[in-house]
Amino acid sequence: MSKSKLFSVVLAFGALGLYPLVAGDYGLDLVTKIMIYAILALSLELLVGGTGLVCFGQAAFFGIGAYAAVMLSPQDTSPSVLWLLPACMIAAAVYALVVGALSLRTKGVYFIMVTLAFAQMAYFVVHDTPIGGGTDGIYLYMTPVLGSVLDLGQSMTQYVFTLACLIAVFAFLGQLLRSRFGRALAGIRVNEQRMRATGFTTYPYKLAAFVISGAIAGLAGFLFAIKDGYVNPEMLSWHLSGALLIMIILGGIGHLRGALIGAFAFVLLQEFFKSDAVFGAFAKHWHLGLGLTIIISVALLPRGLIGVPDQIRQRLAGRGNRQPEVRNDVA
Repeated sequence: MSKSKLFSVVLAFGALGLYPLVAGDYGLDLVTKIMIYAILALSLELLVGGTGLVCFGQAAFFGIGAYAAVMLSPQDTSPSVLWLLPACMIAAAVYALVVGALSLRTKGVYFIMVTLAFAQMAYFVVHDTPIGGGTDGIYLYMTPVLGSVLDLGQSMTQYVFTLACLIAVFAFLGQLLRSRFGRALAGIRVNEQRMRATGFTTYPYKLAAFVISGAIAGLAGFLFAIKDGYVNPEMLSWHLSGALLIMIILGGIGHLRGALIGAFAFVLLQEFFKSDAVFGAFAKHWHLGLGLTIIISVALLPRGLIGVPDQIRQRLAGRGNRQPEVRNDVA
């Protein structure tokens, strides 16, 4: 990462760290939710942008992490973050291992459909059975703690903990993608057949990336369950998986910073079009405004929002290098 890009990332995280100083309760809750979605978008970016695997079932790992946080928590005492958080990530990772072991034997649209099928299976298990409270969902009665140092029942603590998790996930994926393992994933994304010809067995690499992605999604699910204190089957629906794909496309596929930008842009656009103060009665049709905005953004910004500075520089350079026109007007 260049110095300018690193500076922009540090500046963005610094701004998020200072945001609670000026934010109200609503703003704090909104940005906490966005950061959770940013972690979830980063997990999908590892697959789509890092490995070339378009997964349409990421919401399943997110939901499993959230349900594990609630179902593993006792109702009479606050659980410890030290064991509950890893347990949620492991639960999501185990399901990702099962899904990946089977779905990665397919390619292209078949892979997309198989991951969607597994996600829908998980959705209907919690939707149609009493395991997770059925359609009503279940509540988290005791929030996790870390002795007297950390109490995730407080909104400010949730915000700081979520920001710390976001920074940790971003740094981890950055190092991972720059490692030998990450280079192998990049090679698989560009040309898997050539990677096989050079002696790489690509299946274990893809499966490892799939499991890591699922574990990170489980982390996001844990954070979401703690924030809301409630989980329901909609957290595993294909609508969320589709929204995640839109986030990374909107931000710019192939860049971790793009996943962050896309998550913030998508959720803020949602809040904007839902605003009664801005759109009045039309706010109930917010899907229409959001959809049109995304279509226009994709059409005008093929590299996503992260490519806007480069597009501006190219246009300015093009104007600067443009030769003056020779006019032959007749008086």
